[in-house]
Amino acid sequence: MSQHAEQLQCGCKGIRSCLVCEKERKINLSIDKCSRKIHYFCDLCNKAFEESKREDHPNHQGKSLEFPGIFIQRDFLSPEEEWDILKHIYQSPFVESQSGRRKQDYGPKVNFKRKKVKSELFTGLPNFSKPLYERMTLIEILKDFKPVEQCNLEYVPERGASIDPHYDDFWLWGERLVTLNLGSDTILCMTSSECPDVSVHVPMCRRSLIVVYGPARHKWMHGIHRCDITDRRIAITFRELSAEFQPGGEKEEVGQNLLDIALTFEGVSVGSMKEL
Repeated sequence: MSQHAEQLQCGCKGIRSCLVCEKERKINLSIDKCSRKIHYFCDLCNKAFEESKREDHPNHQGKSLEFPGIFIQRDFLSPEEEWDILKHIYQSPFVESQSGRRKQDYGPKVNFKRKKVKSELFTGLPNFSKPLYERMTLIEILKDFKPVEQCNLEYVPERGASIDPHYDDFWLWGERLVTLNLGSDTILCMTSSECPDVSVHVPMCRRSLIVVYGPARHKWMHGIHRCDITDRRIAITFRELSAEFQPGGEKEEVGQNLLDIALTFEGVSVGSMKEL
């Protein structure tokens, strides 16, 4: 297959689209800017402040929202470490995902609708992630974090990459969602039916680590707008198991088996998650 043909591949389905398939279908969608009243999250005071009154910490002005459930550690990686991780990532193939993204999956095969999980093709998290995991557990909020799945997602502006507002699954995935943001800055847009006119924009700075948990995990959906992808970006997201798969849970044995595989750090990408 030619390089040109590869560039035209698209993983969009249903109502989702990217610049590649919009061009092929000869449709022109507007850039998906946030239509709600924006509040910007400050990770130094754990509050979100009105956009119109935006000032850098500690000089915030105007009304604010309490916004628990976001932890950010800026400069979690050095520029040299970031470069080395990106080099490792691009040594493995990506598969096309929806809305202009490409991905690499290191995790079990899952059918969320049928609540089935299989580990036959799961070989663990990749070797380069072991020092990342060890460093994460030095942070208080992640001291007992045990990742069982890693997904590397590539976003590029040329493809109009984005991700719709969504909740990560609650049946399999646990309390904390952990993301390393590499390549460029972007914004995580949080929305909730309880606050229909408000969105909270969480900064995802290059080389930072972001943990979403608590109310931000359970009450607010998260997404990334196309207009907030201004350069190539890689998001490395780690997920832990839900209580059902933890010690004492109904599927404890299944969960322990998945963890035993994950933490060997001998994994290769299993590609996209397909229905079982």
